[in-house]
Amino acid sequence: MAKSFAFSAPSWRSVSLHIPSPIRGCYFASYTPCIRLPKQVYFSKERKATSTKSAKKLREPKDVLEEKDYPHIMWWKETMQICVKTSSAQLVKRLAYSNLLGLDENLKNGSLKEGTLNWEILKFKSRFPREVLLCRVGDFYEAIGFDACILVEYAGLNPCGGLRSDSIPKAGCPVVNLRQTLDDLTRNGFSVCIVEEVQGPAQARSRKSRFISGHAHPGSPYVFGLVEDDHDLEFPEPMPVVGVSRSAKGYCMVSVLETMKTFSSEDSLTEEALVTKLRTCHYHHLFLHKSLKNNSSGTSNWREFGEGGLLWAECNGRNFEWLEGDMVNEILFRVKELYGLDKKVTFRNVTVASENRPRPLHLGTASQIGAIQTEGIPFLLKILLPSNCTGLPAMYVRDILLNPPAHAIATTIQDICKLMSNVSCTIPEFTCISPSKLVKLLELREANHVEFCKIKRVLDEILQLYRNSELKRILRLLMDPTWVATGLKIDFEMLLDECESVSSRIGELISLDGESDQKMSSYVNIPSEFFEEVESSWKGRVKRIHLREAYEEVDKAAEALSLAVTEDFLPIISRIRAITAPLGGARGEISYAREHRAVWFKGKRFSPAIWTGNPGEEQIKQLRPSIDSKGRKVGEEWYTTVKVEDAITRYHEAGANAKTAVLELLRGLSAELQAKVNVLIFATTLLVIAKALFAHVSEGRRRKWVFPTLVPFSGSEEKGQTNGYHGMKITGLSPYWFDAAEGSAVQNTIDMKSMFLLTGPNGGGKSTLLRSICAAALFGICGFMVPADSAVIPQFDSIMLHMKSYDSPADGKSSFQIEMSELRSIITGATSKSLVLVDEICRGTETAKGTCIAVDGRNMQGESCI
Repeated sequence: MAKSFAFSAPSWRSVSLHIPSPIRGCYFASYTPCIRLPKQVYFSKERKATSTKSAKKLREPKDVLEEKDYPHIMWWKETMQICVKTSSAQLVKRLAYSNLLGLDENLKNGSLKEGTLNWEILKFKSRFPREVLLCRVGDFYEAIGFDACILVEYAGLNPCGGLRSDSIPKAGCPVVNLRQTLDDLTRNGFSVCIVEEVQGPAQARSRKSRFISGHAHPGSPYVFGLVEDDHDLEFPEPMPVVGVSRSAKGYCMVSVLETMKTFSSEDSLTEEALVTKLRTCHYHHLFLHKSLKNNSSGTSNWREFGEGGLLWAECNGRNFEWLEGDMVNEILFRVKELYGLDKKVTFRNVTVASENRPRPLHLGTASQIGAIQTEGIPFLLKILLPSNCTGLPAMYVRDILLNPPAHAIATTIQDICKLMSNVSCTIPEFTCISPSKLVKLLELREANHVEFCKIKRVLDEILQLYRNSELKRILRLLMDPTWVATGLKIDFEMLLDECESVSSRIGELISLDGESDQKMSSYVNIPSEFFEEVESSWKGRVKRIHLREAYEEVDKAAEALSLAVTEDFLPIISRIRAITAPLGGARGEISYAREHRAVWFKGKRFSPAIWTGNPGEEQIKQLRPSIDSKGRKVGEEWYTTVKVEDAITRYHEAGANAKTAVLELLRGLSAELQAKVNVLIFATTLLVIAKALFAHVSEGRRRKWVFPTLVPFSGSEEKGQTNGYHGMKITGLSPYWFDAAEGSAVQNTIDMKSMFLLTGPNGGGKSTLLRSICAAALFGICGFMVPADSAVIPQFDSIMLHMKSYDSPADGKSSFQIEMSELRSIITGATSKSLVLVDEICRGTETAKGTCIAVDGRNMQGESCI
């Protein structure tokens, strides 16, 4: 009954979390069937009761599927149903849903006997059952069963052995193409587990040992072996695991970054603000708490009576799982489970207090003002920053716009920008490093010399800011915004001391640019490419003084090799040159066999017909055919001698020992800096913020923008009382997407304290004015410059802009229902410190068509005021 239920019933479980967004529906973390499964269940295909002879050809099921593996098998089964390519669909037909690999033991190479490679891969797969597993086999990374189908479907690879129907699904990629394959898989939402071979000679008739070298997740790339590279690796934006719940205070969103080992919780969110965060956040997994299934009174299901409909429409197009219990504890448990972390791993809380902080932007406001890219709306980041400012600084400005900082931080940001606008000295380059990249490389001890040089530049630039009298004040002010961004509170003097200490330590060990004490070995009788290819993989990374003996051994081995080549090959070369005929004579040279990493003699027709004892003949007699690492003859033209081969072996061993010593020093430095990781995170984030603000000031000055005067709300908030509050006054306001420096903007003057009605003909600029006011107010409460001649902007606790209407078929609502629902939400959420801008709320009557602008929420007591 259990087997029939598993393979005959409709699909009950979700499509993979990793499948891209076109797959729609709600999804569940695990599925427990209503029929109780026994402790061990065989899942296999039906066998026809034929003759005894044919029955013997079929293998008995050797693998037993445990109950804990059942949800994963069903998960893979539904994932396979999404494959649409012809080649991958053919492979799916050869799968058997009886083990975590999907292998049919009746097919060729499908054996799962103990000791086979398939059995070994299955053991690795059982540790991470929902990750695509790539196993290193020689010069290829191979995948079998379910994983092979994924590679063919999403990575564009061809099946190994074509589409033969008698063999298990198999696919793979060359070692050199691993990065591209991982990018293709993670881009489509998959996590990948990579299994490497232990390098070095293996015993005869024994299988090479293998180990899990790392994982690649969306937003977290594979870094194994990066310590050996001589280039930098670009890291994508980290993708958090997100959980959403609901309480009497409103919606709550928990965000967990596995790479940083941090989490944050934002509560009291409105539905529109939560949807904005979900739409602008590229997350790895989404978990929904069961508290969302009921409304605020706990009596109705989700989506009924319009409550939660906007959130449902957003989540219905994503992949998610349900949770229950304490949201924070449960989601941290799931993160450890997803990423294979130890239960003892702790996560740091970086939640920022919400006191005296404006509310996050609503979805409609963020879209209509251009805070998130929307078709037909000028994108704010392209206005606030120069075109060459991208990456981490642009991301910081985007986050500030979507989540305006506390009033005190906004004031600090404005003070920083004012100081930056008057700087007359040379400023640093502001080296930017992703904090998640820094943490992962140091944690896995994979930071190479290039990364350490970048870390040193970051620390030196912090010290450069401190040592300059103009920049020192800016550095002090940057401490608070950095604390908010990182959740780390670090003393100013401690920061300087640690920067000095770590920079000195890196400088002591790492070979910096411009140091020339590690030139490649060079001898006239040996091709320079040979030495360069062997030594470039480790020379120039650490200072020679730390590995003097290893370096000297390489130098001695290179000299011995040169001597051996001189004694065994040069006499032959001299003899050939002395007797060379114009056509068809003897040929010979010393060449570098790149594939075999050896220096050999390459020649033909050089043996004398009659041995006369002339110089060079004795060396010719010592030559023997060159062989490769497997003992096979390389070719008819390649020769070597015992002395040269011994010298080459000695040189390679010396080089390998030196490389090992260099990598150990680099890994040791990574382990040493892990104790300083919080300081490094703080320093890198500080420079990111500094670069973003300098870029904004540069662009603002070019556009002739100004710094507004930020005024707090004070005095009595009773009706009619406005003590200490002078409203919002903006002189010479221009649309933010126009360049006032070019004289193309139409300017307006705004002076208001309460509710205003703006009327005018169609196309007269009412909507443009609304966007301009909203942008200026948002820039002001974030601490940025504004497009005006002068401005006084109150410290609003929320800014809301309602523009055009739209339908929501997925939510079953017309544009009028959406409009009234949003308007009700805006009015309900408005306070005496809110800025509310509404466009075209009265539709159908030309005389009543207009715009309502409310600056003071005292007059907004209900819908009747509109």
